[in-house]
This record gives sequence, structure tokens and C-alpha cells, in this order.
Amino acid sequence: MKRLHAPRMTLAATVAASLATPALAQLEEIIVTAQKREQSLLDVPLSVATLSGERFSSIFEGGADIRGLSARVPGLYVESSNGRVAPRFYIRGLGNIDFDLAASQPVSVIMDEVVKENVVLKSFPLFDIDRVEVLRGPQGSLFGRNTTAGIVKFDSRKPGHEPEGRAKVDIGTLGTVNFEGAMGGGLTDTLAGRVAVLYQSREDWIDNGYTGEDDALGGFREKAAKGFLLWEPNERFSALLGAHYRDLDGTAAVFRANIFSPGSNDLNDNYDRDTVFFDEGDNNPQEYDNAGLNLKLDYDFDAFTLTSITAWEDAEGRSLGDIDGGNLESGPGFIPFPSQTQDAADTSQLSQEFRLANAGGERFNWQVGVFYFDSELDVETNPFFMAATTVTHENTTWAVFGQGDLALGEAWTLTAGIRYTDDEKDFSAPGYTVDVGDDQVSGDLALSFAASDNSTFWAKVGTGFRAPTIQGRDVAFGAAPSVADSETITSFEVGYKAELANNRLRLNTALFYYEVEDMQFTAVGGAGNLIQLVNADQGTGQGAELDVEWMVTDNLQLTFGAAYADTEIEDSGLRVAPCGSRACTPTDPSAGGGFVFVDGNPFPNAPETTFNFTVSYTVPVGREGELFAFTDWSYQGDTQIFLYDAKEFRTDGQYEGGVRLGWRMRDHSYEIALFGRNITDEENVQGAIDFNNLTGFTNEPRVWGVSLATEF
Repeated sequence: MKRLHAPRMTLAATVAASLATPALAQLEEIIVTAQKREQSLLDVPLSVATLSGERFSSIFEGGADIRGLSARVPGLYVESSNGRVAPRFYIRGLGNIDFDLAASQPVSVIMDEVVKENVVLKSFPLFDIDRVEVLRGPQGSLFGRNTTAGIVKFDSRKPGHEPEGRAKVDIGTLGTVNFEGAMGGGLTDTLAGRVAVLYQSREDWIDNGYTGEDDALGGFREKAAKGFLLWEPNERFSALLGAHYRDLDGTAAVFRANIFSPGSNDLNDNYDRDTVFFDEGDNNPQEYDNAGLNLKLDYDFDAFTLTSITAWEDAEGRSLGDIDGGNLESGPGFIPFPSQTQDAADTSQLSQEFRLANAGGERFNWQVGVFYFDSELDVETNPFFMAATTVTHENTTWAVFGQGDLALGEAWTLTAGIRYTDDEKDFSAPGYTVDVGDDQVSGDLALSFAASDNSTFWAKVGTGFRAPTIQGRDVAFGAAPSVADSETITSFEVGYKAELANNRLRLNTALFYYEVEDMQFTAVGGAGNLIQLVNADQGTGQGAELDVEWMVTDNLQLTFGAAYADTEIEDSGLRVAPCGSRACTPTDPSAGGGFVFVDGNPFPNAPETTFNFTVSYTVPVGREGELFAFTDWSYQGDTQIFLYDAKEFRTDGQYEGGVRLGWRMRDHSYEIALFGRNITDEENVQGAIDFNNLTGFTNEPRVWGVSLATEF
């Protein structure tokens, strides 16, 4: 034992000494607002990952939308069968594969402290962002219903009184152009403002082999703007007014017929990234616009602060698509009948939150609040073989909540939160009226131990619920709407956070286990191309997450992230109809009558593993400049696309990488770079359609380009 122990001690001492070598640069402290107040990441007893700076901005240089965040944070997966609108988010395997514009999700998206409930609102483009926070696990006390999986939280850069501005233009292959600019500063002694704009575009680059039209689809034009006015007439009161607008015109999802062969999930010879064979769908056009206002008021009463957040959102648009992905004459492959569908949404929401928080006590901090939300959504579905149908969803919810943390001595802190929520939903369509509602209490309890000034152990028990869901798209196809009861989650987590080696190495890791009762699932597709909601008796998940950031030297910085999620459906009687085309190969036990049992399957679109890493290296040039090289990679492991398991509808081992090479001033006043996205030109399956053939859709192709940026 002594002979083995001594070398280990020597090795540990050597590594520690090398990590502790004095150096000028350190990792910057991460401040988050995961608990609705500014805190150091070390002090927050839950699993939070952040994304900012070059790791964030490089993702979008090739024209990516919000789906580009997928797997860039461990445990986060994002996909969509609706193109650049209606993204679907998954955290720790929990999400919703429902492609309808009325679908609910267990992952909440919050932008500038405003919840974006509808899937269209969740797709607002990302620009002039200060920080992204991914809160993993249920957030039942401070944020409430529909957060059973977690939250993706975006904070824009806010105005200050010092003049500042930035501009960045990226020009790449496929006619890709991105421009992002922002300017802000003081307008008077008490008033400051900031305005930011975004323009993203790509030329059509996919040929339609059926019509003979070159460059028929695949492009987009994305224009967006947002602005803030900050008024601070005195030290007690502040008012922050925000406004934003988006205009999207482009191509919806590009479906491709029979790109899988029966018994295989490999792309076959029918797949040609540059060509489709659409006979319908008018080359899959998509157009949406979105506008919103929000007002945050803060008043300091010395002992506590009163906060009011009022927000209004409105969005409308449409998408048209050739759903079968081909044509009857030439396919590709066998297509039994043609299908095209147009879906349109017109949605608005109003939300109001009042929050009261103490000014920061030495041993006890608290906050209490009330929340109100009201929304209306009209969805029109036109399958063209029968009349278009419009359904209306209305949702009203209110909640009261509170949270506090108490210092138990010098090292221990107890955090507890509770929330009562009342949620009501009304649905109306020709011939149907459905009303559902639920009220529940959710919350969390956490205990943290500060082992040192730079390391914290924590444990948390959290609960939450996803409100009842009504799915009415099937009315457009002659079927009745379906309803899913509330699902409830209980989650157990332990974690460790540390800043080591003189703040040059940051660790953030967690283990979790959760149980979801009456879990909501969506059975999509089938021969009728329907969407049916079902409740499973239970679903379970367990796994781990790791975030590492290491400043190896002043010139070399590495990040690494990994997540593992083992999910399982637990309902011996749950059965679904697989394979609407009858061309795929289900592997689940037969339940008779064209159904299969799905008990024991993983959750749909729940990657078992996700990995990501970045490497940043700089070389000083002169007294003020530097050459730099940056690369980022993400990986997605075994993923089952639908509720049932079929050999064709699985993915594994998919990855993408990016690179940036260039020169800049160290203060970032000027930068020029060459960039590449999906540099190995991977052809990754991102989803499939269970309908009348083996249809799928894939990721974006490789883009090379040049980037110019300036800041002042």
C-alpha cells in the first residue's frame, strides 16, 4: 500500500504545482440569475450551465438559428420539423416531439425575464445576447408550470451610460450573409438606451428535380431588431422598457422521401443534399413576424425591493410543405399518395409578475411574488384534400410563490421554495369544445456546503408539473381532439462546483434521478398523419452532467462538456401504432391490431449522451494585437426518434464542428477571421416523418466564410 501511495502523492503534487503556476490571467467569475437575483454560479444550488462570448457567437456565423444551441450545453437537445420556427427543446431527455403549433413543452424558454410559451415565440433569433443560462431539472418554485425538464434563459445586453457599440458581418458560401450591430449609451443624465439589429440571409441552393427549377428552395431572410430604454431618475427607482420585432421569410423544413431503406437508418442513394423532387408545397415557403413589448420597474424601499415585469407578445405566420417529400411518378422510392399541408398560427400573450425581495441579508434572503399569464392561439390547418380548419386555444394561469435561503453557520445554506399554480385551458373548433384545468403545489428544497471559498457541494429535491394539454390538430383530418392530464415530476440531484488552480480551472458537475408520474407523450404520424396525446403511468431518468473550463496558459483555453441520460417509459399497457407507411421495421413487442408495446423504451428524441468541447489559442502580435485559432465540436449519441423503436428511426454518433482563424486587437476593437461551420460536411439526420414513406430531414451543409467585427 505504501509503495502504491507514494507515487500517487508525488503525481498529485506535481499536477497541483503545475496548475498553480503563477499567471496573470484567470477565468472570469460567472454571475447568473437562475434564482431571479444576481449570484455567483458557485452559490446557486442547482445544475446551471452558461454560454457566452466566442463559444456562443461562433455558432451563428454560418446562418444558424436557435437550433444551433443543440448539444452545445451538456444535456440540451434542440430540433424542429418546422424549419426556423417552432423549435422543440429537450433537457435530460425530457421534451415533446409534437410538431403542432399548439404543442406544450416541458422546457421553458425565458428571454429578458419573460416566458415565451408558444413554440413560435421560442424561436426569436439570438443576437446582442449577454449570456445564456441552461437550468437543468425542474424549476417548480420560482418559474412554475411547464418547467419539469428545465429552462433555457437568455439575457440581452442592457443599456448603460457609457457610449458603446459593436458591429459584425459574416459573408459565406451558399450566399450566406449575417450582420449584427448594436449601439448604446447615455441620452441624458437619467436616461440610457440601446438598439440592436440583426440581418441573416441565405440564397436558395436546393434544386427541385421534379420541376427542373434550379436553386428553388433552402434560403431565408431573417430581419430582427430590439431596443431598450433605461430610466433612473434617482437611486431608488428604475424603469427598463424593451421592444423587439422579427420578420422571417424563407424555406420551411425540407422533407425528403425514402431516404432510408427498410431495416437501415443510413442515408441511402435517394438522398441528395442539393436536390429534392417536390410536386406540391410550392417549394415549402415559410413566413412569420413577431413583435413584443416588456416593461420592468424596480423600486427600492431600503429593506426590500419591489419588481414589476409586464410583457406582451404577438406573432403570426404560416408554413407550407410537401409532406411526402417527393412525387408519385419518380418518388424517390414508392409514394402511395401525395400530401401537402399548410399550417398557420396567430398567437398573443400577456404576462404580469410582481416580486418582492429583501435587500440582501447576512444570513437570510427571501423573495415572494405573484404571476399572471393569459394567451390566445388560433391555428389553421389546411390539408388541401378537405376544407381548412381553424382551432382556438386559450390559456389562463396565475400563481403565487416564495423562496428563501438561510445560512446555517459558516458553511451550510438551506434553500427552500414553494409555488401554487392554477392553470385553465379552453379549446374550441367546429363541432368541439374542450375545457381542462388543474391547480398544484410545487417546490424545491436544497442544501449546500461551502467546502472552501472556491468550492461547493449541493443536494436538491425538486418537484414540478406540466399542465394539462389539449391537442386539436386532428380535427382538420376528421378526428377528435385528444387530452393529456398533468404530469408531475420529482427530481433528486447532487452536485459539486469549484474554481481551482488559482481560478484557472472551473468544474461544474451533477448526478440526477427523476420520476415523472402520468407522463405526457405524443404519438405522431401513422397512416392518418395524426397527433394523439397519451399519458404513461411513469417515466424515469438518471444520469450525470459535467462542465469544465480550463485556462491551461494565458494563451490556451479549453472547455469540455458531457452528459449522460438513461430514460425509460414504465407502462406495461401503453401501446401505439408504428410505421404509418408500413415500410419501417419496428422492434417492439406486438400488441396486436397493428400496435406495439413501448414499455421499457427510452423517451423519444432523448440523446443518451451529448459531448462538446472547444479549444481557443492565441499568439501575441505586437503590443496590442494577436492571432487566434478557435474550434468547437458537439456530439449526439444514441437517439430514438419516436415513441416506438424502429431500425430506420434512430440516430447515433452524429457530430458537427466549427473553426475560426484570424487576427484581432486584444481589446476586440477590430477583428478579421476566416470561419467554417460543419467543416466536415456531416450529413446528420435530424428527424423523420411517420406517414406514407420513409421520409426524413437533415442538417445544414458546410459553410465557409469571412468575418469582420469591430467594438468600441
